[in-house]
Amino acid sequence: MDIAKLYNYFSQCTAVATDTRKIKTGTLFVALKGTNFNANTFAEEALSKGAKYAIVDEPEYKTNERILLVENTLTTLQELANHHRRHLGLPIIALTGSNGKTTTKELINAVLSKKYTTSATLGNFNNHIGVPLTLLSFTKETEIGIVEMGANHQKEIELLCNIAEPNFGYITNFGKAHLEGFGGYEGVIKGKSELYIHLKKHKKTAFVNLDDVIQEEKTVTISRITFGIQNSKCNTIIEAATANPMVEITYNGLDIQTNLIGAYNTSNISAAIAIGSYFKVSDDKIKQALEEYTPNNNRSQLIERNSNRIILDAYNANPSSMTVAINNLLQLEGDNKTAILGDMFELGDESKEEHKKIVYQLLDLNNIEIYFIGKAFFTHEIEKEKIHFFETYDSFSKHFESKKIKNNTILIKGSRGMALERVLDLL
Repeated sequence: MDIAKLYNYFSQCTAVATDTRKIKTGTLFVALKGTNFNANTFAEEALSKGAKYAIVDEPEYKTNERILLVENTLTTLQELANHHRRHLGLPIIALTGSNGKTTTKELINAVLSKKYTTSATLGNFNNHIGVPLTLLSFTKETEIGIVEMGANHQKEIELLCNIAEPNFGYITNFGKAHLEGFGGYEGVIKGKSELYIHLKKHKKTAFVNLDDVIQEEKTVTISRITFGIQNSKCNTIIEAATANPMVEITYNGLDIQTNLIGAYNTSNISAAIAIGSYFKVSDDKIKQALEEYTPNNNRSQLIERNSNRIILDAYNANPSSMTVAINNLLQLEGDNKTAILGDMFELGDESKEEHKKIVYQLLDLNNIEIYFIGKAFFTHEIEKEKIHFFETYDSFSKHFESKKIKNNTILIKGSRGMALERVLDLL
């Protein structure tokens, strides 16, 4: 079935879903296949739950006229998303990077929505399935689309760019994330820079943080809108930025007090200001949007509980984000500090060395209590007062639940699989 004909069926539907648990009346169900499942088998169930049509790629499951047969459902989903993107013709901002993608996306959306009808990636729905579903959620009322792109190997960003065809792009940073899939740090830079290659090839525009030397060098030959702190070469100049503990930024004489903790969020906020300024959102509206935004989903959340100040950053972790989170904790005011750190995943052959670096980074600190949780950190167990190692979360919790921690600043940081938000129940 050609994509134009299929688009007519899509146009009759109210939404697109790949999970029968998310079916609503009028939905288009796309039956994807994975290692352990074949959603073709759920096509009739999807229709019974209210789907208007279902797309399958195995002939035996085309049992009635509302089930549409294609050669490959995943490829069709991606082609349909690209066709829809072209049909709408709206400006799309794509962003990727090792750290801060989702927070930056939310900040950009908050700022731009003060002037435009925007649509953005929900959560971190940012892969080869999530990006098409994001694009297909855009409507004719959408004036600007914001698409987050995640990747853990080469050519993934290239694929997502070919689907979304962004007019603008922003890379938050190049960090030590997904080292296993990318093949090391240089592989991360190469993989993420596929966004820059796409923008250059199609003569589109990048938003660039000129305070990042690598980003500046990578974008010399690309049309770009720049920003930086006290950098006169930039299109958007951030006059000042502090973080103790919340980030406060001065821009065009306005003091913006955010609800984001950590100096590492300065560039995320600055990017939102630069993009808002480019799209002619007024300074007052930019300030309002940034001051109203409150982080959630375990990302740099500041929580006050039982006399303790908790920095919950347990959504994800890699060596780059772990290091800046620790440095931020050290810079905060207060004498009593605790770091609860969980294993960092997807580091491949570099895992042992990167976990060791984090441990040794903290060895000489005497004014901070440190708990390492997980098998990767446990490998580097050492004898030192105030540094504790636990191979499992259960062994940690049995030890920690008896502790009486008061008047403390506590950092909780680890990869998603460690689920360290559980620590909150122990405090």
